[in-house]
Amino acid sequence: MPTGVCGCCGPLRPRYKRLVDNIFPEDPKDGLVKSDMEKLTFYAVSAPEKLDRIGAYLAERLSRDVVRHRYGYVVIAMEALDQLLMACHSQSIKPFVESFLHMVAKLLESGEPDLQVLGTNSFVKFANIEEDTPSYHRRYDFFVSQFSAMCHSTHDDPETRDRIRVAGIKGLQGVVRKTVNDELQAIIWEPQHMEKLIPSMLFNMQDNEDSERSGEENPASLAESCFRELLGRAAYGNMNNAVHPVLVHLDNHHLWDPNDFAVSCFRIIMYSIQAQHSHHVIQQVLSHLDTHSKDTPRVRAGIVQVLLETVAIAAKGSIGPTVLEVFNTLLKHLRMSVDFELGDGSRRNSASSHSSTRTKESEERIVQNAIIQTIGFFGGNLPDYQRAEVMMFIMGKVPVYGTPCHTLDTVKIGHQGTKRIQAMLLSSLIMVTSGFKCKTMCAGLPVSFLEPLCSISLMEDSELRQLVLEILHNIIDRHDNRAKLRGIRIIPNVAALKIKREKISKQDVVFMKKHGQQLYRHIYLGCKEEDNVQKNFELLFTALALITIELANEEVVIDLMRLSIALQDMALANEENMPMFIRCGIMALVAAYLNFLSQMIANPPFCQHVSKVIEMRNLDAPHLLPEQVFREKCVFPDSLDRDDVGLYFQTADLAEALSVPGYNVERLAIPYIPQVTDEDRLSRRKSFVDTISLQVDILSNSLPDQSQLAEEITFETLKKAIDTTGLEEQERERRRQVMEKFQKAPFEEIAAHCESKANMLHDRLAQIFELTIRPPPSPSGTVTVTSGHAQYQSVPVYEMKFPDLCVY
Repeated sequence: MPTGVCGCCGPLRPRYKRLVDNIFPEDPKDGLVKSDMEKLTFYAVSAPEKLDRIGAYLAERLSRDVVRHRYGYVVIAMEALDQLLMACHSQSIKPFVESFLHMVAKLLESGEPDLQVLGTNSFVKFANIEEDTPSYHRRYDFFVSQFSAMCHSTHDDPETRDRIRVAGIKGLQGVVRKTVNDELQAIIWEPQHMEKLIPSMLFNMQDNEDSERSGEENPASLAESCFRELLGRAAYGNMNNAVHPVLVHLDNHHLWDPNDFAVSCFRIIMYSIQAQHSHHVIQQVLSHLDTHSKDTPRVRAGIVQVLLETVAIAAKGSIGPTVLEVFNTLLKHLRMSVDFELGDGSRRNSASSHSSTRTKESEERIVQNAIIQTIGFFGGNLPDYQRAEVMMFIMGKVPVYGTPCHTLDTVKIGHQGTKRIQAMLLSSLIMVTSGFKCKTMCAGLPVSFLEPLCSISLMEDSELRQLVLEILHNIIDRHDNRAKLRGIRIIPNVAALKIKREKISKQDVVFMKKHGQQLYRHIYLGCKEEDNVQKNFELLFTALALITIELANEEVVIDLMRLSIALQDMALANEENMPMFIRCGIMALVAAYLNFLSQMIANPPFCQHVSKVIEMRNLDAPHLLPEQVFREKCVFPDSLDRDDVGLYFQTADLAEALSVPGYNVERLAIPYIPQVTDEDRLSRRKSFVDTISLQVDILSNSLPDQSQLAEEITFETLKKAIDTTGLEEQERERRRQVMEKFQKAPFEEIAAHCESKANMLHDRLAQIFELTIRPPPSPSGTVTVTSGHAQYQSVPVYEMKFPDLCVY
């Protein structure tokens, strides 16, 4: 009877349970019973409404086997689940999936590496299944957390640790593939999930000890491929959430110094994301740089170098609206770096911190060089129309005397800091202008760019003048001839250089008529600076040669010859007591340039005269030639012999050589005089920080000394006052020179002279009106302008002076 009862209870079990029980053999080593598995699969496909019950029962058995450590049956259960998932594709699979995910979660929580790997593999297979309808209630928060924890496994056995990490990375990859294309699962891009996903991948990419492994066996390579896939799927609105955890991870693990891993990470990011999203990454790095503005110099340098990599890649594609923002932020940090480097004067002067200060300065130089390199590289990769805007933007940030610079306050860092900023910004401008090919000089050298650039060329610093000349070379040289003109020398055969040139355009002719005198003037004044070295003369020679190649017509050639003769006369007259090296250097510059010019215009008499002077100098005055004057052991004479006319270029001979159609040789007889501008009137070669002291000096010097007012009256003074014969002769000579100048001088010089006088009159009137026409004091305050900055001052009522009629 008991046997009959047991026999009749067996068939009472539901069919799906019997089918599920039959797939498990008596010995788990035998594996899944395939024939019974086929029956279960056919039953599930035929009756999909039973899938949820089949899944629940399998989950029940699996949970019991996990608790009892019967891992063989666990493997069989998961294999059966995988086959059912692959075979059944219907809407009824949704409840079955819930049971499946519940079983995978049980395996991941078990703590056994084999079970964790087993559950991960099953989840990856499930992730590759494309469902017909989206799931409204399914969430993967637990799996993100669990797979992320597996990615950080610290198991004692290296092989087991790698297996667990690889499984965790595959699981995260499965989560990404399952959710990233599902609009209902957009929650995966939220910060709380990205802060687990991204660091887990970066942690394994960073820990790349076993580089011999490849593919799926190496956690680092697998994490990198998963990281690329994730970034490639990131949409426009998800970029910030994907990049921010990268920056946080680099901060937490101190990976900015050294920054090799940080650079490689952002290379992966920039090459993985869509090109139109590049500016998001740049904005994130810029804001991160602002956040670390007070960190150590090496950390800031590491962030700037990462920014350089991102900018270099982004400049080849879509940059977005962040062009000027990049430069503005970098210039701000450049200013801060100079401020940090200089520091407080008391701290720098203390002996105890001398070594630490020196170390800090050298580290700040790393930051500054990285910023300059980033500015130059970014600007150099921009198209020409954007590069011109960037050039104007950077030039607007350079502190120049006479032009207020509101964005970079240089008054607080003093003269040394201002000079450093000027040199660094000009260095970045050299990189930006390198390779710049403007169609017309008006586009490459607009007035708003040329004037401050030429103002810097008059500073009392040879390095700044060299940088300005190199910038001019980059802009003027449109046919890449500068490399052929390096070094100042007497070129025996200019035709052998194969110089490329084109006929000067009408736009460039107009440019030289408007701004040629400005270029000549700054070359003229730059030659007589006492701190000039060989490089200054070499760059001046190259500038003259490039102007000849790119911008010279017959009129410009005459002007350049007048400039050369004026330089020679200046060196001979020596009215400013220049050192003998500077005088001989000017002579060598004139000889090298006239030799080049004579061969460029192919005028035989001109070439013959120049060659004759050079031969005479080789024999009697080798110190007037560039091959000798710049040698270390060159012997200079005490004075230059003005009477030996064979050593110098003569205006009459040059005029006779150019007496051919096209050249107005009458203008050669007019001596070149640089036009007077506001810079000369206000004492040029001053830096921006010296403006306040300059104004004080002018005011103090303008006040007459009371002791000099009462001049002693003697017989000689009365005789001089009565005798006006000498004064009349001087007045007639002055009038004759003025008439001759207005009759023979070019129109540009006359216009510049009149304009300078008008500017002087306007400035004087402005000063008079400022002193005489002032509003009455007011308790509400008045606005005064000091050094280009507006200051608001209020006057108390008790200090105001009222008229007598108003007081009672």
